[in-house]
Amino acid sequence: MSRMKSALAALSLSALLTPLASAEDVPPPIQAPGLRPFLTLHAEGAQIYQCKAGPDGKPAWSFREPIATLLRDGVSVGQHFAGPSWRLADGSLVQGKVIGKGPGATPADAAWLKLEVTAHEGQGLLGEAVVIQRLHTQGGALEGVCEAEGEIRVIPYSADYVFLKK
Repeated sequence: MSRMKSALAALSLSALLTPLASAEDVPPPIQAPGLRPFLTLHAEGAQIYQCKAGPDGKPAWSFREPIATLLRDGVSVGQHFAGPSWRLADGSLVQGKVIGKGPGATPADAAWLKLEVTAHEGQGLLGEAVVIQRLHTQGGALEGVCEAEGEIRVIPYSADYVFLKK
């Protein structure tokens, strides 16, 4: 138990020392004027897609859910999963909805996102989060036609998640 408390204390302290993306690195649809970044976590995981009928009735890849480990200085401090949701080891959890989108650096990179926090749970570091930015994505994108409805593809990705408060 004391090991967990030490890890949480380190997370809280490291949150104050987190290097943040500069405003000029963030495209306009992702910017959050008037808000202050307070935590940046790196995510390593996968974007999961499922083959479904598209608007034209033809099978196409549809985003299903993310699954990733949230890291601080190479140490696991939480998870990112469907919702979309982010849960930290301190028990805090936030859910969000996409309100802004920008392209990844290459077609193979998932889009950069701005998400509005729509729900909070627990007491902890994420309690003050009102917006989340997904930046610096690598991998994770999948588009195009698929062959069999129901088919699943798991595409590795990494990203930085910046949590902002008022």
